[in-house]
Formats: sequence, C-alpha cells, structure tokens
Amino acid sequence: MRKLYFLVPGTGGKFACGGLWAELKTLNLAKQICDAEAVTYRQREKDTPFLDDLLQSDLNPDEIVFVLSWGFDVAKLAHQLKQYHAIYHAHSTNYGFRLSANIPIITVSRHTMGYWGQRSPHSLIYYLPNQISDEFHNFNRQRDIDVLVQARKSSQYLIQELIPALEQSCRVVVVNSYVEDLAELFNRAKVYLYDSAEYWAQQGVTEGFGLQPLEAMACGCQVFSSVNGGLSDYLDPGFNCYKIAGYAREFDVQRILEVINRPQLPFLSEAILTEYRTENILKRLQVILHDVNIFFDKRSSYAHAIRDLTPMRIAQLNLKRFMSKLSKKYFQAR
Repeated sequence: MRKLYFLVPGTGGKFACGGLWAELKTLNLAKQICDAEAVTYRQREKDTPFLDDLLQSDLNPDEIVFVLSWGFDVAKLAHQLKQYHAIYHAHSTNYGFRLSANIPIITVSRHTMGYWGQRSPHSLIYYLPNQISDEFHNFNRQRDIDVLVQARKSSQYLIQELIPALEQSCRVVVVNSYVEDLAELFNRAKVYLYDSAEYWAQQGVTEGFGLQPLEAMACGCQVFSSVNGGLSDYLDPGFNCYKIAGYAREFDVQRILEVINRPQLPFLSEAILTEYRTENILKRLQVILHDVNIFFDKRSSYAHAIRDLTPMRIAQLNLKRFMSKLSKKYFQAR
C-alpha cells in the first residue's frame, strides 16, 4: 500500500481538540496496516515533517497519499496537492467547500457520510467511525460524583440554569481543563451531561462525531445529551440515553434526579460499543485502504469521469426541468 501522510496543522498546543486526538488515533491505527506518518503544515515541530519541506524533497507522487482532515484548510490543501493522491478524512460538515471526485472521502459518522453522499455523489465514500479506546470501560466501582459536566462546548442553559438547579440537590463536578485520565473520571460519575448544539450552531459547522458521550456510556455513565450532528449516529433517546434540554429546566432536573437515585444504574451492553472498538475499526480501515489504493492504481486509465454535481450543473438541470415542464404545458394547452 502507498504511504499515508496525515496532514494536521500541529500535533498539540493551540490545535489541541477532540478532532485532532481522533485524527492522531486514526494515524496510529493506520500504522498497523501500512507506512503512515503525521505531517504538520501550520507550525513546525521537532521530529515531525513539515509539509513545505516535504514537498521540496524527492517525492514520487504515485507512491504516497495525503490524508486531509482539518475542515477549514481542506480546500486550500486539496488545491495545493492536486498533483498527488489525496483522501479527505471528514469529521464535521458545513465548511462550504466542494471536492473533486478524484479525492475519496472517509467519514467518521453516518451523519457526515449522508452530507457528502449528497454533496459529492460521484466520489468514493466510506464510513470509518472514531475509536473508543479499550481503557473506556465500566470499572464497576462505587460512584462518588452524581453529575459530571465538561464546560467546553456546553450551552449557556446547561452552565447557567441547569447546573445551578442540580447543585441544590446533588454533587455536580464541572471540568474546565484537560483531564489526564478521563476514563477514571467517567467511572466516578453516575450521570454525564453534554449539550453541544448551541456551540456548533455558533461555529457554523456540525458536531462531527461527539466522542465523549460514547466514552461516558462505555464507562457506565447515564448520558443526557443533545443529538445534533454525529451524535445522532449512536445516541438513541429513551433506549441508551436521555435527550437533554427537554422543553423545561424543571423537567430536566426531575429526570436527572430520578436516574441518580436509582439503586442500580442500567448496564450498557458491550455489543453496542463493538462497532467503535479497535478490532472492528482496523478491519474496516484495511478494506477501505485496499479499495482506495486500487482506485489510485487505475484512476488515470479512466477516460469518462462522471460530471461533478457543481452549482452550475444543478442550475443547468433545474433549467432543463423547467423548460420540460413549460413544453408539456404548452402542448397540453394546444
């Protein structure tokens, strides 16, 4: 297989976020299948290649594949690397750019897959969910935190209204900084609250996957969450979670306290999590990379590429449909 270069703006610091950690996890999984390496393109880092330097080296364009993922930079990078093979590893949606069908798309959620299935119908598109690491499991210990919340991405309603109301009746822990052992923290909590719809609405893009509610579920937490974007892939309100911000604050408080006061929290079957565990993701990634490499082997020999569904193409199709309707009405009138 061709060598993969995973392009990231940086591997930490100001670029640290869930999307970056998920991308680096995918890189580590890919290393188990083929030669793969991280490459930065915004900040230079010790022991990590920098894109501009790499492009000036003696690269064979047919022997490597660049993996693009940082949504705000994908369009620019795709243009810069148009002479090379490239894959778009799609997390969030609504960045507004379009991609040529010669760039396969690997999506982290079915929600994102549906977006690109509509926006880029002639591209190769695959589904590869994010990984839930093995350390995220239920330790079956006594839980000393009633409600756990991470402040980042939380709505004003959650921080300013719901949490103060809950603090009157139970122990609430709000995390405002990086947590070294998140699995340990999830195993101390009975309920985990996550409400990101407001945050992503302000950003103008979508929740790509929403890893933490799934990690919390894997650790035995009862999850109250929004179901926007990629969260809708695995959250099933009433069956494996609860929908947060349910009409009124009083209703939320009542439901959360009822869950906390249960003598025993419901058990989440490991079967639900199998799709997101390492073994399954490695199998899927193996198939996807094999498929994509075959495509790159043969792409140059195909002479009749399907026309891209560009805004101009859509306008032409709409005009053609309008003229057809107009013609039918004319002949019916006669």
